[in-house]
Formats: sequence, structure tokens, C-alpha cells
Amino acid sequence: MSTATVKKSNPPMAAGAKPKPAASKIAVYVVLILWAFISLFPVYWMLTFSLKTNPEIFGENVIGLPKYWVWGNYTRALNTGDMPRYFLNSVIVAVATILITLLASVMATYAMTRLEWKGSKRMHKFFMLGLTIPIHASIVPLYTTLAKLKMLNSYFALIIPYSAFSLSMGILISVGFMGDIPYDLDEACFLDGCGVWGTFVRIIAPLMMPAVATVGIYTFLQCWNELMFANVFISKDSLKTLPVGVQALSGQYTTDWGPIGAALSIATVPTLLVYVFLSKQIQDSFIAGAVKG
Repeated sequence: MSTATVKKSNPPMAAGAKPKPAASKIAVYVVLILWAFISLFPVYWMLTFSLKTNPEIFGENVIGLPKYWVWGNYTRALNTGDMPRYFLNSVIVAVATILITLLASVMATYAMTRLEWKGSKRMHKFFMLGLTIPIHASIVPLYTTLAKLKMLNSYFALIIPYSAFSLSMGILISVGFMGDIPYDLDEACFLDGCGVWGTFVRIIAPLMMPAVATVGIYTFLQCWNELMFANVFISKDSLKTLPVGVQALSGQYTTDWGPIGAALSIATVPTLLVYVFLSKQIQDSFIAGAVKG
């Protein structure tokens, strides 16, 4: 008994539907590849010049791979510039700033959006005004205030300003998320005997984890690379952060740029790790916050 083969035909195209041209897809991919190359080139250039000598960096081999891989630049950056200490100082300042910003922004958002009290809307607008103030425009009054409080050359000289200037953005992000949480949950919690604090800890805080992650990442990126405040408010070598430590590697008359590139690479590692592992979290959180707001 012979078997007949039936050729499967493609399903008919719906009326009015147009096939997507392959040329448009190719153009999109080309644009995306070019954009990725442009975005990644500074990282590539920083890593390569951290392994070069000055003649290669400034003329012989500007963008190519190193002819001789000078791994000693990293050793010199770690030993000469006391980079481990600067790294630790940056970690201390960043962690303290993140914790203060998270606690203050989420609690302030809860008070302004979930509790009824006179002036809550005005207070929210007041916090949003902080987004319009450039951080470096306040350097003189901040320096005067910190000097009177005898807080210069201390971790608090950086932690307090960083937290204050991150608070407005933290509240802006948190408001979008908290506004989407049903008020029925608050009422049910109150009926069960929970007060304001119990409702915040048991209901609101766990549901705010995406916003908390976003605010924490944003705050970290803001304070990790900040240079102006760290350079003006801190003069003790034992309290300097990474950006100031990298700046101190440059000489008065001549500068060996290889160790500076190595120090920049070391300082960039935490930021790259945050971007690689949490980039999707950052994008999804900002999109969700925008839609909910």
C-alpha cells in the first residue's frame, strides 16, 4: 500500500496584512549594534589604556590592544594610591547613604500618600522641589554649615548631603509604586488591630520591594562616582573616597596614566556589576513606576 505525501501549505495571509520587510529588521539590528559599540567603546578604551605605557596611550597605539600588557599598573595603583582604603571609604559612604535614603523616602511616601493630614500635598511638592536644585549649587552653604557643626573630614560630611539630595528622587519613585497598592489592604490591617506602624511594616514595606531596589540602585550610582563634595569636604587621606583617590594619582609635572587607568577600572567594577546583574530590574522598575504614577 503506497503512502501519499501531502505538502503542507503556508496559512493564507489575512486580508490587508502586509509582510514585514526584511530590510527594516536589518536596519534596526545595524542601528542597535552601532549603539552597543558606541556605548561599550569607552569601557574598552579604559581597560586597554590601563595596561599601556604613556607612549602607547598618547600616540603609538591609542585605541588598539596593548603591545606589552603592563599588569604592573594595577599593582602600582593599589600600592601607591592606597586604593583599598579609598574603596572601603566609598563602600561605607554608599551603604550608609542607601540605607538612610531608603528608610526616609519610603516612610515619607507612606505618610504623604496613605495618611490623611493637613499639608501632605504641599509637603510632597516641597520634596519635589529638590529635583530642581543642582547638587553642586549648594556647595558653599553646605560647607559653611558642616564647618559650624564640626562635621568636616568625617563620613557624615558626605553621607548627609548625599542622602538629602537623593531623597527627592527616592520619593518620586516610591510614590508611583505606593499609589498602586489598594487602600483596602490598609483598612483590613487596621480592622485586625494593626496601627500605622504595623501596617507599614507588614503590608506596605514588603509590597514596596521593587521600588526599594530601584531607589537603592539609583542612590548607589549617584554617590559612588561623586567627586565635588568628596574633594571639598574631605581633606584627610584616611577618609578619601575612590574618585578623590584616583584624582590624587596625577602628578604635579608628569603623570603616569597607566596606573590612573587601572584605578579607574577598579572603581568602575562595582558600577558595571550593578548594571550587568540589575539592568533589567532598573528598567522594569522605572517603567512600572511611570505607568503606576
